[in-house]
Amino acid sequence: MACADRLLDAWYHDHPALVLLRPLEALFRRMVRRRRERFLRGEGDIYRAPVPIVVVGNITVGGTGKTPLILWLIEACRHRGLRVGVVSRGYGAKPPYLPWRVAAEQSAEQAGDEPLLIVQRSGVPLAIDPDRPRAVRALLEAQALDLILCDDGLQHYRLARDLELVLIDASRGLGNRHCLPAGPLREPVERLAGVDAVLHNGAGEDPPGGYGFTLQPSALVHLASGERRPLDHFPPGTALHALAGIGNPRRFFATLEALHWRPIPHAFADHARYRAEQLRFSPALPVVMTEKDAVKCRAFAPADCWYLAVDAVPSPAFADWFDAALDRLLASR
Repeated sequence: MACADRLLDAWYHDHPALVLLRPLEALFRRMVRRRRERFLRGEGDIYRAPVPIVVVGNITVGGTGKTPLILWLIEACRHRGLRVGVVSRGYGAKPPYLPWRVAAEQSAEQAGDEPLLIVQRSGVPLAIDPDRPRAVRALLEAQALDLILCDDGLQHYRLARDLELVLIDASRGLGNRHCLPAGPLREPVERLAGVDAVLHNGAGEDPPGGYGFTLQPSALVHLASGERRPLDHFPPGTALHALAGIGNPRRFFATLEALHWRPIPHAFADHARYRAEQLRFSPALPVVMTEKDAVKCRAFAPADCWYLAVDAVPSPAFADWFDAALDRLLASR
């Protein structure tokens, strides 16, 4: 088990040795609270965009399903006739300069895996830059937009925001509820009381004080050809190699098991970069990966290699809430 995996297991099972990290946690808590308090007082260089900003983030380390939800939000905004853009840090990307406008034909190495996935799926205007205000300005200078979604910018307090949506993995929750490095939290639990909506990925029903959403598999997509096949393309009981380099690979493997396949799991680090030889598994079986991994493997994928397309399905209550929130945002501008 990799060091990062061991640490995640310790956080989510509250290993007793983590008590040794409590002094460092106390320092971290003070630091993040001060940053938050300065932001609330309006201190420092805070950029307020001329259009509404909706931040989609989390308070935990690890994947919570932000990318599928952002794709759903894009379509919800477009359904309202809104011109929507997206800004992202672009983790791991190496563009020639910043801010960088992501295009569908670019490589994941240049654009980042998640930004490239979002653009290839939706065609949305998207700019990457660790400096989120600079990315927002670049998008607005390039074209007229009505609203901007900020991918994973909850703790980026140089950007003012109009709505904060926080995602939590329903199966893992908040772990031991301690902050880094003694736990998985980027901010204390009480931060959730100040956000606009909390969504629980994997919750079939709305939990108290929040909303549920699920990731619904929709098709198998062949990496080389782009051909889409129904989920019954592989009959129940099919053995296959399952590849996932995401924040919570176990969630992907569980999804394949729920489809009644027999996945052989191959977990990689989040945002992993792959080489062709890493996809040559034995025995020779079909390979199924996440869409996030597919954008990095398409050029050298073996013949029988597929990704599982999934779509976020928020609860009807959240869909209604978000629609009403958009009404309020647009009326206030």
